Amino acid sequence: MAERIVVLGAGESGAGAAVLAKVKGFDTFVSDMSDIKDTYKQQLDQYGIAWEEGKHTEELILNATEVIKSPGIPNDAPIIRKLEEQGIPIISEIEFAGRYTHAKMVCITGSNGKTTTTSLIYHIFKSAGLNVGLAGNIGKSLALQVAEEDYDYYVIELSSFQLDNMYNFRANIAVLMNITPDHLDRYDHCMQNYIDAKFRITRNQTDEDAFIFWSDDPIITEQLDRHGIHAHLYPFSAMKKEGVIAYVEDEEVVITKPTDFNMEQEKLALTGTHNLYNSLAAGISANLAGIRKESIRKALSDFKGVEHRLEKVARVRGIDFINDSKATNVNSCWYALQSMPTRTVLILGGKDKGNDYTEIADLVREKCSGLVYLGADNSKLHAFFDPMGLPVADVKSMKAAVEAAYGMAQKGETVLLSPCCASFDLFESYEDRGRQFKKYVKEL
Repeated sequence: MAERIVVLGAGESGAGAAVLAKVKGFDTFVSDMSDIKDTYKQQLDQYGIAWEEGKHTEELILNATEVIKSPGIPNDAPIIRKLEEQGIPIISEIEFAGRYTHAKMVCITGSNGKTTTTSLIYHIFKSAGLNVGLAGNIGKSLALQVAEEDYDYYVIELSSFQLDNMYNFRANIAVLMNITPDHLDRYDHCMQNYIDAKFRITRNQTDEDAFIFWSDDPIITEQLDRHGIHAHLYPFSAMKKEGVIAYVEDEEVVITKPTDFNMEQEKLALTGTHNLYNSLAAGISANLAGIRKESIRKALSDFKGVEHRLEKVARVRGIDFINDSKATNVNSCWYALQSMPTRTVLILGGKDKGNDYTEIADLVREKCSGLVYLGADNSKLHAFFDPMGLPVADVKSMKAAVEAAYGMAQKGETVLLSPCCASFDLFESYEDRGRQFKKYVKEL
């Protein structure tokens, strides 16, 4: 009798995992507590995979040989607890997909910058003519690509949730951008649990592999020894200092290992300090993959950036509108504010993940001319920011947010959507939030 794989959650990750399980000959079943989107239903039906929505039928789940859990399902969900009690192994889609491919894995994690870095690495590899897929938190699910494609490389963005249920998966090149408090509501409000999840990216690495990291991150450097890393270390920094292999000196980006590389910093497509780190991490990854220097230089200079990440939307009557909807934590908003060259009206708020806003307090005082609170419950924002004495508006829709911000901003200022929070209180996703922002800006 075929082994039974049950997939919990039928989004991009779950549907892809189910297709791969079916293709590999498993008795496959998909169960989702919510409604399944039509595109995923069609995909499951096309492969003849049984599914249910709006419920978890225990007798169809607790008979699994192994369960693939979608990253969005919390570890304390009742069905997960029951599976654990029965000793049924629970893995991630990435773990499952990794069993069926010999492709080289370039994996990127971090609290911030991972989508941009992942997209940039993919852009360099693709531009250089490598046979490469883009997966994880971005693009198509890794499992679906393993089932349907045959790539030599995968560039994979990994959230801490995806790393949680990875055990034997191995990253040939692992990139850790930074670690700042995020998602602590999922980690028992314990920072060490979140740090350990991020460091899982180095798990199973050997001395043939590479670990690229930002060496100025106090948490990463302090935790290196604790995690017993076997890979070669490739630390980078904004400035030349002892031990780093990539930095900026005399306005030139320099990478010293594995081969020498340099280019003028002003030719980088992405601007701002945080983007310099993204470019350095991507440059090292490409260098490790043996891509020619000219190809790396060209790709680093013609990259178009990522939607919803400091994305310029429009200038309306001298006011610039910038969509940074992907800023779902406080540290992302800090980077965004830091990179603003003008006075700024900040739109923030949403589903709070245990946020501490003190990190952006000084920047808000220094840069902001007004604040728009966009959330179902803005009481925490009022309590923290109102004492600063800035003009504030409290809104419950994106249309109202755009109009309020436009009303506050003076000519020559910027309206920045950089919410610090998840989007699920008023929007389907951060993408939905960003698209609505762009729509209403263009209607002004």
